[in-house]
Amino acid sequence: MGENESVNKTEKRTGLILEGGAMRGMFTAGVTDVMMENGIEFDGIIGVSAGATFGCNYKSRQPGRTIRYNLAFCKEPRYCSFRSLFKTGDLYGADFCYRLLPDELDPFDKAAYNANPTAFYSVVTDIESGQPVYHRCDDAQDSMEWMRASASMPVFSTPVALDGHFYLDGGISDSIPLKAFEDMGYNRNVVILTQPADYIKKHNKYMPYLRMRFGRKYPEMVKDLDERHDFYNKQRAYVRRRASEGGTYVVMPDFPLKIGSICHNPADLRRVYAQGRVVGEKHVEGMKAFLAE
Repeated sequence: MGENESVNKTEKRTGLILEGGAMRGMFTAGVTDVMMENGIEFDGIIGVSAGATFGCNYKSRQPGRTIRYNLAFCKEPRYCSFRSLFKTGDLYGADFCYRLLPDELDPFDKAAYNANPTAFYSVVTDIESGQPVYHRCDDAQDSMEWMRASASMPVFSTPVALDGHFYLDGGISDSIPLKAFEDMGYNRNVVILTQPADYIKKHNKYMPYLRMRFGRKYPEMVKDLDERHDFYNKQRAYVRRRASEGGTYVVMPDFPLKIGSICHNPADLRRVYAQGRVVGEKHVEGMKAFLAE
């Protein structure tokens, strides 16, 4: 169960689950912007990786912010570059992304975030235990590091130290936390995926390097990475089953998004975001009806 969470599982509680996927998150941003523009609200939101760092704008009620700052800074080396990785240890520059950008360059509305009663969770992976942690992000300022940890990819990020533990990308241990959210009492859920219906995840071809890099110090995390494809495919099957049973509504791309973890091309960002908006518009009435049941 998530931190500080006490629920009555008999009442209807609506949830939004946001898968990660780095710049595939532009698709999610397109969908969620349409949802916000149409007044769709939830009792709780849980985001993984880009699902957390982009999804927090749902709670702050800032449609358009994700695509706006990505277009503005996609070519900025301090935002995302191998120069940043070599200089700071983080592909996505921590100071730029989680201080300068939200505080000054494209302000994150922390007051609106804090005032919104919707619960927001970031999923992170404890790299020593290999277990997922579902951290409730109630205060925008204090939660920035939890969001950063959720999106910190192994090899391309330094582990984030919080509360005496070290964390990395939540997708390592729980890429699609539908079951976790159901266990918290969210029993009417919308899931936004960033891969199409026929997608099957394959075994990580870089596992020999990952074992060499992390195996001795973080064996449980390496085990997660080694088994991630199998667990992910089972999670997709679980999402399909819950959708067939009526408790889950699924939104996903109609075809592969074809965008990388890094994107310096504004046209690709616009393209994937626009695809999200098209799919979002298609599902607005269906989501409203589902949430009203």
